[in-house]
Amino acid sequence: MSTSARKVVVFDYGFGNVRSAERALAHVGADVEITGDYDKAMNADGLLVPGVGAFSACMQGLKEARGDWVVERRLAGGRPVMGICVGMQILFARGIEHGVETEGLDEWPGTVGPLDAPVVPHMGWNTVEAPEDSELFAGLDADARFYFVHSYAVHDWSLEITNPAMRAPLVTWATHGEKFVAAVENGALWATQFHPEKSGETGAQLLANWLRTF
Repeated sequence: MSTSARKVVVFDYGFGNVRSAERALAHVGADVEITGDYDKAMNADGLLVPGVGAFSACMQGLKEARGDWVVERRLAGGRPVMGICVGMQILFARGIEHGVETEGLDEWPGTVGPLDAPVVPHMGWNTVEAPEDSELFAGLDADARFYFVHSYAVHDWSLEITNPAMRAPLVTWATHGEKFVAAVENGALWATQFHPEKSGETGAQLLANWLRTF
């Protein structure tokens, strides 16, 4: 099946570069729709959840659009979901901004906190350290660069898989002042801290890799 058969919804809940994501996905052959409609988001082949701004505001907007239910129910059925930037951060248990703690979707344990770096925000191109067996970064050189814009990140990965029949998530790291989680591949749930939709042809290859999984 070609990627052109993939119906992807870019979930529009008021927070995210939805037009950039739409263009990038269409560029690699997806049939893309921007919508906050619950049923369309549930029934699409793939769901992309963007996110910009504050963790707490994104969570509030997502809940108001019932996006938390969409993500949970799609994942319960093994349906692909991809989060980008703050759309990745809200997949973790909590975010702390200016001393305020906000509950996330808790798909993964972990806390989103401020980057400890000489220059914040981390804005611009950076390389990543991806696992050798990554599907997300398949076909990309080790020195491939991606576009980041963020002041907060997840600094530790604490999810442990105790069932030997289950595959452990693949975690990709980047460094800006300190190491932080740059991407995660966990069954039907993938996410990136960087913006593949703003990362040129390397980002396009990454999105094409995602489409090939469903």
